[in-house]
Amino acid sequence: MAHAPQIKIPATYMRGGTSKGVFFSLTDLPEAARVPGPARDALLMRVIGSPDPYGKQIDGMGAATSSTSKTVIISRSTKPDHDVDYLFGQVAIDTAFVDWSGNCGNLSAAVGPFAIRNGLADAARVPKDGVAIIRIWQANIGKTIIAHVPMSNGEVQETGDFELDGVTFPAAEIVVEFMDPAEEGDGGALFPTGNLVDDLDVPGIGTFKATMINSGIPTIFLEAGALGYTGTELQENVNSDAAALKKLETIRAYGAVKMGLIAKPEEAAGRQHTPKIAWVAKPKDYTASSGKKIGVGDVDLLVRAMSMGKLHHAMMGTASVAIATAAAITGTLVNLAAGGGAREAVCFGHPSGTLRVGSKAALVNGEWAVSKAVMSRSARVLMSGWVHVPFAG
Repeated sequence: MAHAPQIKIPATYMRGGTSKGVFFSLTDLPEAARVPGPARDALLMRVIGSPDPYGKQIDGMGAATSSTSKTVIISRSTKPDHDVDYLFGQVAIDTAFVDWSGNCGNLSAAVGPFAIRNGLADAARVPKDGVAIIRIWQANIGKTIIAHVPMSNGEVQETGDFELDGVTFPAAEIVVEFMDPAEEGDGGALFPTGNLVDDLDVPGIGTFKATMINSGIPTIFLEAGALGYTGTELQENVNSDAAALKKLETIRAYGAVKMGLIAKPEEAAGRQHTPKIAWVAKPKDYTASSGKKIGVGDVDLLVRAMSMGKLHHAMMGTASVAIATAAAITGTLVNLAAGGGAREAVCFGHPSGTLRVGSKAALVNGEWAVSKAVMSRSARVLMSGWVHVPFAG
């Protein structure tokens, strides 16, 4: 009996922020996978090891969490004044599904280093020493990201003393700017309902105060107390509670409808990556998952966020953009949890520790607009070479 051989594809396994994923140059993919469609999705799922009814992704590069079931495709940019185009695919773990509806803010920090290493950025714009400014077109949402990548002796600098809660070891700091992060796609304006706070009615569960915002990624912010939470939850407090996960997913589905992202709640199952759902609370003392003590005076507010149906172990980069934007706008639930008033930066507590983010927001012709959101991340190559995968093409 004849058996089809595996193919091998050049790939880089990278950490970016508190996520990691498999990175590809577009031109290295099999021809059938260079364009959107079933062939591309099938390839990426097989690379990651999905769908896996065991939920472990043993036969692939994934690590059975939303933070590690990720793929990235990079190419020279087709957009003026940009270096590379960046496409992100969130691979579901136990179902045959790749979600292309949003960006990964954490892996955004790894795009610049990948582009430099793989010759996708204009060499004339990459200094031997100093900081390379890599202009990234985020193809999922049609936005610009500016990555400030440190260089040393002609190579991307990866090691350093920048510490990021949720990542065990220090590394070099990469400042990432998300330009004009409000999404104008199917979700509409910065506040798709036109309100800073809405009443979100969820049949059979209740009515919740909610700030629904399109910035970085569509996000639904709720009050922790309204959900029966304190804002100090760690993963085991939420992810072990099947009833709570079902409740949160139902709220997310109805929020997606109200944001105009889907027509009916049932469609949320086919849009797992967006919108995100998160809850906020005023500062409290708690112990992070690493054992680090977070004091009430260490943060401006607490935030917990769900990703692909589970509580995230830290904070998604795109949700951090949403937090930064909402915190800068007086009257949102995020802003109120942080104490209210005008602000351009906040430090928030998440399950793994704390993160400082900044945003510049202003009223323009009676509507809120945000020019950019900024945060620091780090990135590192974990392995480079080839992935081997059964693929008929």
